[in-house]
Amino acid sequence: MQDPEKDTEWNDILRKKGILPPKENREEQERAKEEEQFEILQKSLVKTYEDMTLEELEENEDEFNEEDERAIEMYRQQRLAEMKAAQMKNKFGEVLEISGKDYVQEVTKAGKGIWVVLHLYKQGIPLCALINQHLSGLAKKFRDVKFIKAISTTCIPNYPDKNLPTIFVYLEGDIRAQFIGPLVFGGMNLTRDELEWKISESGAIKTDLEENPRKQIQDQLMSSIRACVPTRGESDSEDD
Repeated sequence: MQDPEKDTEWNDILRKKGILPPKENREEQERAKEEEQFEILQKSLVKTYEDMTLEELEENEDEFNEEDERAIEMYRQQRLAEMKAAQMKNKFGEVLEISGKDYVQEVTKAGKGIWVVLHLYKQGIPLCALINQHLSGLAKKFRDVKFIKAISTTCIPNYPDKNLPTIFVYLEGDIRAQFIGPLVFGGMNLTRDELEWKISESGAIKTDLEENPRKQIQDQLMSSIRACVPTRGESDSEDD
């Protein structure tokens, strides 16, 4: 079989009749195809280093040219920033027990931008135990917030039991909110959502609750009371 690319008289005749494509056009097609393959190769290279871990980038850095290295360095910095942000979001996740000697390190020196929620409690007080249980759930949900607890008298000598439970909310060592005594928390009916909302009002956590859960309970209670209390017209008719 004759090669259509050869410069033969027969091939020239076939080109003139349009049976074979003009040789120039064929060369352009080949050149375009090569360029397309080169672009695909370049894109695959970009995808390759985007899929690499930071360790793999360091191992393969000799294989990249200067332009690739600049792009990879930007990508590396972006990955480091993302990893740091992810670590900050998952920094805590549980309630830490402290004593007075730990206060400065765990609260005052907690770090820039770190919110601290401190619960002062005492064993044997049911509401304190309930709040500790709720805080454990909130610590898992809001892992970028530092939740800590301490027996009250280990942090503040002679702290009165009537003020328990007490929650202090700090940012960079400054008190941003305080909740002192059982009445503030609404007693043993306190739910985790209600505690979440209360703490969120200080700015320490970003709740996904749309409104105060306590308000819903209050609205339901008021509706029940209104349903049980006769209206003035009904009261007058009964007197007749």
